[in-house]
Amino acid sequence: MEESSFVTALKSGSLQALSRIPKSDLHSHAGRGGHISFFEKFANVKITPHDGSFESLSEMNLWLKENVKCHLPQGAEGYLKQVEGSFVQAAADNVTVLALSFCVDEIQLLGGMESFKNAIDGLRENYAPDTVLLPDLGLGYFPEEVNDLDEIFSYKWFSGVDIMNGAGTYTMSELKRICGKAKDNGLILKAHIGEFGEAEDVWRYAEELGLDQIQHGVLAAKSEKVMRYLAENRIQINVCPTSNVMLKVCADYKTHPIHTLFANGVRVTINTDDLLIFNSTLSEEYLKLYRAGMKASDLEVIRKNGIGREGCL
Repeated sequence: MEESSFVTALKSGSLQALSRIPKSDLHSHAGRGGHISFFEKFANVKITPHDGSFESLSEMNLWLKENVKCHLPQGAEGYLKQVEGSFVQAAADNVTVLALSFCVDEIQLLGGMESFKNAIDGLRENYAPDTVLLPDLGLGYFPEEVNDLDEIFSYKWFSGVDIMNGAGTYTMSELKRICGKAKDNGLILKAHIGEFGEAEDVWRYAEELGLDQIQHGVLAAKSEKVMRYLAENRIQINVCPTSNVMLKVCADYKTHPIHTLFANGVRVTINTDDLLIFNSTLSEEYLKLYRAGMKASDLEVIRKNGIGREGCL
């Protein structure tokens, strides 16, 4: 059987060839998906990528503030420039299916849902017209955000919700009500879980909230029982390898849990998380895993997982 152009590109180690092949990025934060070079050109500055790992999420966010945001306009103008960078990068790396997460305070920053929607749609049309955008509404930052849900959902613009409850903003009962409302509006249910904590957290959130996809979820690899549950229920794990390495979730790409998850039948995709911070394009993520021992044919399966049915919309 003739090997695919993707497999050939991996084996040759050609990032240029990989960048021409359709891919999905199903876990990317809207203001952090651009490449450092985009912001260097915009601000006419040199930005040195972070060297090594981050000790915490706080350190990671501080690096972004002190090395990138300081060079951008404040307020809505600076935010839109960050989102523009995400679409420019998607076009450059042929990301044909892109799930970007946006938060309620970002909608408020742009003056409400109507002006927000028009601004984001305009950026996609201008900079990534061939990319299918699957916008996620990120929830879990402040309790008052739920007051806007009915209005936001009425626009039928978002494809999914992404629960980010690391700070414990909501109880599980409250999360169930939020997810129930989202499900009633036809949205995909996602949650950030299994990046930190325990493997059983992945199962608990998936089962109690009825999740369709899990952001990160790599700690599930520590439990055969949890992996079996995910595989049997076809719950997709959107994995971000370089993010995991730089945040010390795992030591390196050779020992990354994606190897175990895939081997145990869990449906996985490969994503960038915060490309602006972690400085690894989607093509580079695939190449790093190939060089770390994953079969090119397996990575082809994973690539197709992401673009098939528009990322399992």
